[in-house]
Amino acid sequence: MHFPKTISVVAVAAMMAGCTSTGAVRQPAGPETVEPEKALVLPPPGGPSIVSVVERKRGNGVEQTISLFTSSSVPGQNFLKVQFLGASGANPGAGSASFRMIREGDIAREAARSVPGVAMATSATFLQNSYGPFGYASGRSRAGDTCIYAWQQIRSSRSAQTQARNFGMIQIRLRLCDARASERQLLGIVYGYTVTGTFDGDIWNPYGAPPPANPALGQTGAPIYPDEGGYRPNAMSIGYEPAPAALRQPQAVTVRRAQPQPAPAPPVLPSPVGPRVPLPNDDLQTNAIEPPAEVPAPVPQTARPIGVTVPSPDCIGNAAMTAACRK
Repeated sequence: MHFPKTISVVAVAAMMAGCTSTGAVRQPAGPETVEPEKALVLPPPGGPSIVSVVERKRGNGVEQTISLFTSSSVPGQNFLKVQFLGASGANPGAGSASFRMIREGDIAREAARSVPGVAMATSATFLQNSYGPFGYASGRSRAGDTCIYAWQQIRSSRSAQTQARNFGMIQIRLRLCDARASERQLLGIVYGYTVTGTFDGDIWNPYGAPPPANPALGQTGAPIYPDEGGYRPNAMSIGYEPAPAALRQPQAVTVRRAQPQPAPAPPVLPSPVGPRVPLPNDDLQTNAIEPPAEVPAPVPQTARPIGVTVPSPDCIGNAAMTAACRK
């Protein structure tokens, strides 16, 4: 039996392995926080600010959850989630993520988890930003907050992949809820975000070959006019400006014209009784202005006949009768 000898050999090998180990402390591969400047997708200028960036390395790419500023009563955090999937073995020791295409059922479950308690309706309108087509669902909470959940897959066409290149893929998810912004304002973030991450190697380029220039450039008979909307046709406003307030109808203002007030009547003084006697210091001009004193109405007198009164014959020659006739 050679068991003691075998055990001693194993013990010596273990001791030698322990001596060759450095004993350094290492952190297993997992999610870690990175600086906001290292975000693979940036919101547009004036859009929601970045709160934090959590990065997780995969065997065939990188995933990031970019938390955004949130002003809403809906539970949860606004975020941008981005997933870069490329060559296997990019990060040894980390599990690889599988290529998953966008499916309607998966998107519905993602929106329900990201925006709990809000009924989301998927838009049937075809929309496209600078990176290609995208879709979104929108809804409104009981408190009146507007929410959208948008998704986009950036991947070259199958015809470009047949040339043994352009195999990379980028998946983007956006969750936004805001108490003041409208649906169109939130949708402007999808048109304004910028993908800053790239793949190492042209073989993993997810965008495909750049499109050719417009054939009308430099040709006669094809005038090009300046666009009044800016450098992009039909540019959408981006940012978190408050929703415009409802226009109020101007109220009719009643203008009241000031009515001329009648001049106050001079006080009525009691008319003096009898003629007014001027004072010694009164001048002639003042006396001329003074209104004339009221003159009492003349007493009517009985008209008397004009002529000579002839006495009665009875009054002549009789003294007593003469005295009676004089009365």
